[in-house]
Amino acid sequence: MNLDGDTLWLAFGLMLVFEGILPFMSPKGWRDKMAQILVLEDGQIRFFGLVCVLIGLLMLWWLS
Repeated sequence: MNLDGDTLWLAFGLMLVFEGILPFMSPKGWRDKMAQILVLEDGQIRFFGLVCVLIGLLMLWWLS
């Protein structure tokens, strides 16, 4: 797999599209979810971030 600059920018653009779908379609639901996240402890948020990073790396490894 050739990960040149254009591919990375395309991946970043696709990520922004997916990140923007929920606030666009349901702003109230998005706001409610963000309020729930705000009450989590730092360790819980950090663990969720780590799991997301590991799943992303696994997907990149599997697809390459």
